[in-house]
Amino acid sequence: MAEAYIVAAARTAGGRKGGRLKDWHPADLGAAAIDALLDRTGIDPARIDDVIFGCVSQAGEQSVNVARNVVSSSRLPESVPATSVDRQCGSAQQALHFAAQAVMSGTMDVVVAGGVESMSRVPMGMPSLLPEKSGFGNYKGPRMEARYPGVHFSQFAGAEMIVKKHGLTKDQLDEFGYNSHQKAIRATKAGAFNDEIVPLEFTTAEGAKEQHTVDEGIRFDASLEAIKSVKLLQEGGAITAATSSQICDGSAAILVVNEQGLKSLGLTPMARIHHLTVIGGDPVIMLETPLPATKLALQKAGMKIDDIDLFEVNEAFASVPVAWLKETGADPERLNVNGGAIALGHPLGCSGAKLMTTLVHALKARNKRYGLQTMCEGGGLANVTIIERL
Repeated sequence: MAEAYIVAAARTAGGRKGGRLKDWHPADLGAAAIDALLDRTGIDPARIDDVIFGCVSQAGEQSVNVARNVVSSSRLPESVPATSVDRQCGSAQQALHFAAQAVMSGTMDVVVAGGVESMSRVPMGMPSLLPEKSGFGNYKGPRMEARYPGVHFSQFAGAEMIVKKHGLTKDQLDEFGYNSHQKAIRATKAGAFNDEIVPLEFTTAEGAKEQHTVDEGIRFDASLEAIKSVKLLQEGGAITAATSSQICDGSAAILVVNEQGLKSLGLTPMARIHHLTVIGGDPVIMLETPLPATKLALQKAGMKIDDIDLFEVNEAFASVPVAWLKETGADPERLNVNGGAIALGHPLGCSGAKLMTTLVHALKARNKRYGLQTMCEGGGLANVTIIERL
């Protein structure tokens, strides 16, 4: 079987809800990331066999196959097809898996994987809320109700369940949230994101045109005391807004090829995709699945946790990576080394490609070999991707 290689990866800087990217239509936002791949590789756009884009809230401006609309908004020709993926927060990571599987099978040679989410323009949860308000019912049908009677599936509730199940404390979560900002601050000031970010123009409140190049969610004045003082989201709980991922606008795109693609396009690989795993788990606690998924992925890959040089575990809620660290025994110094979604934002269906873009560049900057990415996903799902820097 052929190998799958990452040859280019780019992302926008995250935009706060109602912030610098609020005027960007999501299709244009996604197109900017794809056009950046074309600029960085210089390849003929017509050579791309497919575009696979993740997006969670596929409604309104993100409906009608948003991936195809991204292509139609980019410099790619009409001949390039596209499809949209929804595996909840893992949508763009699954897009990468599908792209890798396509080129590994030899049915395609050059595929773009990525994701986009404008949480300013398409509010979180809209696809499920619209049918209910229109009288078309709820996603939870009679058979699902019979299997999970009276259960209201909630990611927040799952995050609090993880706190209790794994014996975590609010202090642990607060410290993790604070460190996420500190890592992001250090990375930004050191220029660690410069090679991965696609500059986007935005208009200031004063009407001036400026370039958006810094993740807007980072709190450069963050203090542990301030984080500890944030109100609990649930009485008797441990999670606050300061230890939860930030609502965010953004897009990211990754160019994936096989050996034939490398040779025909004259490209140099950044990394090889070493292993792919996706599993399902308990949809009630929901967010815990990265723990068994990581264990299974390492087992299948014939690796141990210490073989991995850098980890990206999405910070949907601080309880997820903190429990993941406790369960896996991974070195915390290797985790989310440039900060995570608590500081940088979590643009839902984009995050899988966003994290991979950061992981590939971080491995290069540190001259490290193996990276592992995983994230919790609605419905109790989790993807794991292991890459080898080349």
